[in-house]
Amino acid sequence: MRKLTSAVLLCAAAAPSLAQANECGEVSITEMNWASASVVTNVAKFIMEQGYGCDVAVVPSDTVPAVTSVAENGEPDIVTELWLNSTGDAYQRLEQEGKIERVSKVLDPGGVEGWWVPTYLVEKHPELKTIEGIMANPELVGAQFNNCPDGWGCRIVNDNLVEALDLEASGIEVFNHGSGETLASSMAAAVQDEEAWFGYYWGPTVPLGKFDMTRVDLGEYDAEAHSANQNKDNENPKVSDFPAAPVLTSVTSDFREREPEVVEMLSKMTFKTDTMSAVLAWKSENNASAEEAAVYFLSNNTETWKEWLNDSAQQKLAAILGN
Repeated sequence: MRKLTSAVLLCAAAAPSLAQANECGEVSITEMNWASASVVTNVAKFIMEQGYGCDVAVVPSDTVPAVTSVAENGEPDIVTELWLNSTGDAYQRLEQEGKIERVSKVLDPGGVEGWWVPTYLVEKHPELKTIEGIMANPELVGAQFNNCPDGWGCRIVNDNLVEALDLEASGIEVFNHGSGETLASSMAAAVQDEEAWFGYYWGPTVPLGKFDMTRVDLGEYDAEAHSANQNKDNENPKVSDFPAAPVLTSVTSDFREREPEVVEMLSKMTFKTDTMSAVLAWKSENNASAEEAAVYFLSNNTETWKEWLNDSAQQKLAAILGN
């Protein structure tokens, strides 16, 4: 599959006549500095170039610089994998001013986070699906909760949840990891040996694509409680599940007017969060580039991307991808 994706990229580069008739013009799009965002950008780039004839410039960025650039310069044209909960009030102001507009949720249901256990544990002990079941049977999860490193936003939320649940009184020790790498490796080591593991993680990520994990039911999502739990000085933490974080593709208002067909495509371009985690796992296992991961997704999810494209673009991509 790795060889096939590389061959498709070579084919696309060598056969620009299929799409590059300048039907679209120049387009700028962000590439945020994390793995899933890079895949999203490269999928969009491939489609825009090969399906719509765009001349695409990729702009390396991050959430705050991207929003600031749109505010000050009116570009880039497309900002994708924009995690709304990381933008503060700046993004909402841009929408109110008519400078930018959201066109889709690029991840469905969004960014996911929560407390997880390996699915093989749940298959043996169904009670581990809920936090109540885990607290009643701490030995089944190794009597340990794997927490986020200090300085991460999830650490604050988790610490408040641990207090609200009185988790340690149930016999579960909280282990605070020193880095994201040790948190991920603790999951990997446990799952590979089919041992107990219980802790926090988020997606889309390589571990959640590589390992079969079950999200623990923490109860109902309480917006007020979850908001308060993000404050390290919360004096009265309460239990709330984690909501899915909205993750957007947004475009400048000028770009919507200039390239309506491309915007129509972007409005439909949504990846299932679980699917993106699986793509990231493939990328990691094959030491593949983001461009190769994009072609891997397109080659294996034809029925998904066909729903995004107009008939002409569908035919052009099918000719390159061979489906």
